Amino acid sequence: MSQKTPITVAYGDGIGPEIMSATLRVLEAAGAQLDIETIEIGEKVYLSGNTAGITDASWESLMRTKVFLKAPITTPFGGGYKSLNVTARKTLGLFANVRPCVSYSPYVFTRFPQMDVVIIRENEEDLYAGIEHRQTRQVYQCLKLITEPGSEKIIRYAFEYARNNRRKKVTCLIKDNIMKLTDGVFHRIFDRIAEEYPDIQADSMIIDIGTARLADTPEMFDVIVTENLYGDIISDVAAQISGSVGIGGSSNIGDKCAMFEAIHGSAPTIAGQDIANPSGLLLSSVMMLVHINQPKVASKIQNAWLRTLEEGIHTADIFKEGMSKQRVGTQGFADAVIARLGQLPEKMQPVQFAENVNRIDPTKWQLMYSTEKKQLMGVDIFLDWNDGHADKLGEMLEKITVDGLKLIVISNRGVKVYPNALPGIFCTDHWRCRFEATDRTAGISHQTVLDQLSRIQAIGLDFIKTEHLYYFDDERGYSLAQGQ
Repeated sequence: MSQKTPITVAYGDGIGPEIMSATLRVLEAAGAQLDIETIEIGEKVYLSGNTAGITDASWESLMRTKVFLKAPITTPFGGGYKSLNVTARKTLGLFANVRPCVSYSPYVFTRFPQMDVVIIRENEEDLYAGIEHRQTRQVYQCLKLITEPGSEKIIRYAFEYARNNRRKKVTCLIKDNIMKLTDGVFHRIFDRIAEEYPDIQADSMIIDIGTARLADTPEMFDVIVTENLYGDIISDVAAQISGSVGIGGSSNIGDKCAMFEAIHGSAPTIAGQDIANPSGLLLSSVMMLVHINQPKVASKIQNAWLRTLEEGIHTADIFKEGMSKQRVGTQGFADAVIARLGQLPEKMQPVQFAENVNRIDPTKWQLMYSTEKKQLMGVDIFLDWNDGHADKLGEMLEKITVDGLKLIVISNRGVKVYPNALPGIFCTDHWRCRFEATDRTAGISHQTVLDQLSRIQAIGLDFIKTEHLYYFDDERGYSLAQGQ
């Protein structure tokens, strides 16, 4: 008898308890060796006054088992409740979100019967860092953070995943024609790492055309690696065109912990009716079994699931007259899979997972930290001001600029409005005023920035934020204003 692997299980909200019960019955019948700890998360915990949706005792279980099988949860609207999914991913260091999007034609309707794409999404950075501020009465901001080591980890993981799973190509989706620094560094690191994997084809696309092609010709993709927000959007697109978001599973992988969950939500409107499809969570549990090195059980379950689809035993969401033969509920579908354990699909390709296939050694991370010389060359000072035209503001600032600095440009919503701007540009109460060093060789000091802020304060202007402007080895580390 193999030693049981400890895992933490959360039944979740809405349809969560039903699909988790069905999934665990299949796992037990298949012979999965699991030592299950159950925790309470989600709506009940939120409404008890815990804005995180998870208790300290639950965190202790997760840190002890390091494997989390999670049903969908409901996050109440309002009240400042934070997404538990995002919290868990970031707290546990789950940097890689892996979402296979496979067509099961003709048993699940799709226009793309050859689709077999794996999307690997960075899970911790980008706009999902959740750093937001209201800066003026009219303007809100959300900071997009992309780091070199974070980019390297997810990109290396994608190439390692492709190699270990006998995939042939990795495609990077970015928007560096607009976000030249953030998406630009992601793209550059992708190109550098791709050189280390000559056995795998590598290419890149701008996210907009990449998404269009994914929705139109998904067969051209194999493994996709991308940033957090883009990955969130395209993985749902890919899951839907493969047949149904309801059968999509996912894993969230870190150096020490892993979380496995269906990609759909808690669907409270159908909860308790025994009609939900448990396939998304069941396929996520298959990914979990591969991760904890129980590949034979994982193969047995997925092959039985494929055989169940082939025989036309379908839940309501994928039931189709003329193709399906029997409509079953949540538990009935689980019973059908259990009855076929040990059988192989006859028309679809059987699966056979190998041992340690997705184990990636964290020591492979090279952590490409930059070593360039960093020099302060100026400052962007943001003002809350609603008292006239940009020319008036520019004239005020020109008069109080300290020695060693020069007012270069004022922009509003990123567009140049001073000096010599085109007339009629729409402006809000949020102004970026850029001051740069008059001596490029010497740069400026922090004291110079403080002196400039003091002068701005002295004339009654409300500064709300600063961004220091740096050069790195004589290369500008900040973007120009539009029109500058």
